[in-house]
Amino acid sequence: MSLLPRLEIRDVAICQHGGIDYAEVKALGIAPQDILDFSANLNPFGPPPGMMETLSKCHDELGEAISHYPDSEAYRLRQSLAEKLGIKVENILVGSGSTELIRLAALAYFAPGDKVLIIEPTYGEYQIACQITGAAVIKQRLSAQNGFWLDINETVELIRRYCPKGIFVCNPNNPTGRYFSRTDFEKILNAAKDSLVVLDEAYVSFVDNAWSSLDLALHSSLRAERSNLLILRSMTKDYAMAGLRLGYGVAKEEIIANLRRICPPWNVNALAQKAGITAIASEGYLKRCQIELRKAKNYLIAELSELGLPPLPSEANFFLVEVGNAPRFRRELLKRRILVRDCTSFGLPQYVRIAPHSLSECQKLISAIKEVRG
Repeated sequence: MSLLPRLEIRDVAICQHGGIDYAEVKALGIAPQDILDFSANLNPFGPPPGMMETLSKCHDELGEAISHYPDSEAYRLRQSLAEKLGIKVENILVGSGSTELIRLAALAYFAPGDKVLIIEPTYGEYQIACQITGAAVIKQRLSAQNGFWLDINETVELIRRYCPKGIFVCNPNNPTGRYFSRTDFEKILNAAKDSLVVLDEAYVSFVDNAWSSLDLALHSSLRAERSNLLILRSMTKDYAMAGLRLGYGVAKEEIIANLRRICPPWNVNALAQKAGITAIASEGYLKRCQIELRKAKNYLIAELSELGLPPLPSEANFFLVEVGNAPRFRRELLKRRILVRDCTSFGLPQYVRIAPHSLSECQKLISAIKEVRG
């Protein structure tokens, strides 16, 4: 008799993500370092100044960090985050990227058969987390015809009809870049009093005039009767530390305590913790990056529009472009050592997602697209 996994995970597929497929580029005879990667929504300007010096300045200290277990509570990093955000250490859980925290939330709160609402198109790991736990996914599909704007009345109706155990909200949304207003989000919270609401703000640092969600999760005077909001953020995206993996969650102490019960010990390695502390101390870095990203984004919007490929409106550090056949468009650019995100896995096979880089690199992208389009 063959050994079979749990029924809940037999149909779980590997979630596709942005970034370089190293086997693919090897087969094409391309060195990974030669690729300009516009497919991953990371800060393109790299880690903050001084990051590498901090990680390498003291051999003895690093040797000790590598040869010993890291702080399983990541206390110093959580303390740095707490001071920056003006909240308590007990309201923070650090993860090996925010994706780990998505799965922890599902494992902690969703049982087989529980209903979970996901607003699509969006990050595929929400559905994977639900499938792992056996939860039943309810989907609200947003439409390109109205620019992927959220129909909040439909959202509220779905919540009232199905009474989901959980709701995932990606804001700004990946891959559309649309940013829901605080008013709309509060309508979701008010309708979902018995749901765990997971607000994924992985890209909020790149939104101009973003509203603060922390008071909705923590201030008892605003929401004394419930504590059902979990906010997720990504230092991986903010500070270009994808190779180290670092994210954190903010919630009332009860939710954080529940997640910590099932969190693997030593889930954040010692170098990631040290890098996170250094990044938090880099005052003004993100603001400077935002200014340069805005210039690059505006340049790409203008140039792509001139080519008849106007990007969809986006409040984030990335946007969608309708190109017809996204897999072919991606493949032709990759031959020219340029990588964009084919959005077929989001159910959008006619779109690619582009995350701007420096202005000079964006100019190379435009030149490559002109070649592809003949």
